[in-house]
Amino acid sequence: MNTFGAQIPPSGLVFRSRATYLPYYLPCPDLFTVKLPYREEKALPPFPRSFYPQPKALQQRRTDVLTLTPWLAPVVWEGTFDSDLLDSAYKPLNLTIGVTAFAVGKYTQFVDRFLGSAEEHFMMGYRVNYYIFTDNPQEIPSVQLQPGRSLSLIPIRKHQHWQEISLRRMEAINLHISETIHREVNYLFCLDIDMVFHNPWGPETLGQMVAAIHPGYYKAPSREIFPYERRKASAAYVSSGEGDFYYGGAVFGGLVKDVYEFTRACHMTILADKANGIMAAWQEESHLNRHFLSRKPSKLLSPEYIWDDRKPKPPELRVIRFSTVSKNYKEIRD
Repeated sequence: MNTFGAQIPPSGLVFRSRATYLPYYLPCPDLFTVKLPYREEKALPPFPRSFYPQPKALQQRRTDVLTLTPWLAPVVWEGTFDSDLLDSAYKPLNLTIGVTAFAVGKYTQFVDRFLGSAEEHFMMGYRVNYYIFTDNPQEIPSVQLQPGRSLSLIPIRKHQHWQEISLRRMEAINLHISETIHREVNYLFCLDIDMVFHNPWGPETLGQMVAAIHPGYYKAPSREIFPYERRKASAAYVSSGEGDFYYGGAVFGGLVKDVYEFTRACHMTILADKANGIMAAWQEESHLNRHFLSRKPSKLLSPEYIWDDRKPKPPELRVIRFSTVSKNYKEIRD
């Protein structure tokens, strides 16, 4: 599996049985009833007086790409937003943006470049809290952060297989939101550590629940090509006639309360599969895609925000903001 997870699974792995759920295997019922005292949600204030190009009702800023989904969620591309106008609305709110990333095993080698590039490009002018989950805190380098930005190391248990690490990510994020993060941030992005920022990532990405379109499948001519989990026995099952986009598991986020509910829901379906002896085709990414099929994201990030540098830059990508680091997967996962 690459940074973004999916490839097309073998066609032979198709089962006709239905998924079953074993209640006794699920965690404490308190998980379903706990109410977290989130930070106060802040409504956008009136936009200050400013001068910017007038929007035209009969003229789109981008006509070469999809900018609005059928359920009226915006798709964010370069040229579809005004950064200065958005900053003038969001910066007075004094928001704090959280970022989670996992540096487990040899993945600690990517922390320095991830944080260093984030300090140059991620949510500049905003308060940012980085939460790095790691099984080896002593290997995390010291990075000079700008004022108003902080780094917390979250110790986690080491697992033998990288697939297990992937499956446990939703659980770990959900637990730490409930324990700490919900009191500290307004929005939370969950990102892969083996990636780097190249250009500004700003308030255009903020939304209730945000997903990123996978760079390997945004040109797919048919949903049949999407590498969804196709076994009916899995809680991540998506039938061949369903699907909007294929979303990458390396980037998702939103209001902290919505990320909490999202990670809890995905954790529950992962547990249901585990109780039935099933591992979805692309672990948590499969469950993420199943969730977003039923509960549509409120905003989509274009492949600018989740690019794969092994691919040539196409003309519709005017800028690459966040992309994977070239690496030897076998070496870093052994």
